[in-house]
Amino acid sequence: MENKQHLEFEKGSRDSITWEFDGIRMGHALSKFKECGSFKTNSIHADVVRLHLGLKGNYSFHCRQLNSSYDLIGGHHNIMYSREFDMEMHNRTLELETFGVQFPKDLFIQFTQKASDQLCRFTDRIFNDQATILSKEWGAVNPSIQLVIYQILHSRYSGDLQKLFLLSKAIELLVLCAESCNLSKERKDAFIKSAKDKEKIVAVRDLINERIHCPPNLTEIGKMVGLNEYKLKKGFKETFHTTVFGYLIEQRLLLSQQYLLDTEKTAAEIAFELGYSTPQHFNNAFKKRFGITPDLIRNNP
Repeated sequence: MENKQHLEFEKGSRDSITWEFDGIRMGHALSKFKECGSFKTNSIHADVVRLHLGLKGNYSFHCRQLNSSYDLIGGHHNIMYSREFDMEMHNRTLELETFGVQFPKDLFIQFTQKASDQLCRFTDRIFNDQATILSKEWGAVNPSIQLVIYQILHSRYSGDLQKLFLLSKAIELLVLCAESCNLSKERKDAFIKSAKDKEKIVAVRDLINERIHCPPNLTEIGKMVGLNEYKLKKGFKETFHTTVFGYLIEQRLLLSQQYLLDTEKTAAEIAFELGYSTPQHFNNAFKKRFGITPDLIRNNP
């Protein structure tokens, strides 16, 4: 079941879309506020495992059951469980974009009880009804996770096919986010420590996404966000587990793959749109990444 909603409230508005299938609830929301402030939410006896992804915006929240507060800036995710979930949230920017998946407790345990060591320990705590969070270090929203969210939001399926598609994407997000949280957990001392610098690193990612066809060079990016080149490179690698150039390459290739599957544009048109110098350059990079040429992928999706 799919439901779109526009909600006006005293301090702003929210546009959301939710899907419900096999007991799973998945949703995307874009909230726009007139001012920064605090608000409370609560879920009583929901008994679900929450995969939360913050895509854009700066905010903090405190969860009574987890007895923890988190300061978060767009481009993060984690997995949480509590039978009840009382949260006080404070937005520091006027626009917040989030995505979430709620798994029924029993189904989540079925999916993860023989997974990675980190997930197995997390699942054991869930099985024993302990309020818990997967990782103290929140994972980064990398290009692979961004692509899955893009695929969900732009899906052309309906009926039973849509249900099957969304189920597969919910599981894929779970796997990708668990892997990313594990990478964050293994990270040593943080290089980017202040919220201000973290905001600048996220701004670098957003700048690349907005100008994927003609991104500025590192010197220009540094001047635009107010970071020296050394801190820019180190901070980006720490946050997103790849270099600025590596992120750009991966984002271009994943988007090109989706464009080939979802549009009628030729490979040459897509190459030009995404900033490749020549169609041949795009062809070579695509084949190296996916093992197949762009012209063949439509016959072998």
